[in-house]
Amino acid sequence: MQQKIVLIGGPGTGKTSVLNDLISKGYHCKIEVSRDVTLKAKEEGIDQLFLTEPLLFSEMLLKGREQQFLEAENSSHDWVFFDRGIPDVHAYMDYFNTQYPWSFIEKSKQYQYNTIFLFSPWKEIYTADNERYETFEQSLIIDKCLQESYKKLGYQITQVPFGKIEDRSDFIIDAIRNSL
Repeated sequence: MQQKIVLIGGPGTGKTSVLNDLISKGYHCKIEVSRDVTLKAKEEGIDQLFLTEPLLFSEMLLKGREQQFLEAENSSHDWVFFDRGIPDVHAYMDYFNTQYPWSFIEKSKQYQYNTIFLFSPWKEIYTADNERYETFEQSLIIDKCLQESYKKLGYQITQVPFGKIEDRSDFIIDAIRNSL
């Protein structure tokens, strides 16, 4: 049975670095789609699409993450890692206290993942950049919204300990192997 594994956490928690390490180790990974959506909007003259049109941005993310899920289902890979999952979309909408259609929750119920790994905010590694505008303090609140969204859907969340990128990757791989 294919394992769909999601790496969640607020901005700047090390998810993408660990995902890149997993890719280098030969694992099949689906990269975060929000940066592509943000960069495409910037090319069209919209500096921060999420801030100016949060619902449109979130609908584009939902579509991208749904596509990633379907691509994974149609692949022959035993393990597929995702940099964020579908429930992240409504978790962020909750963070911004923005209303969204019930279909966001329905998509999260329709497309189920096997394992969720949480990367907690880690001040020592946090940095902002052109696509990441949240402060560290905001990432703490986002972390709570993410955990609430996944828990409401019945997911158990495994905390990834702080440490070197390779150690964090190894922790995830070992946890998955031990659960099978």
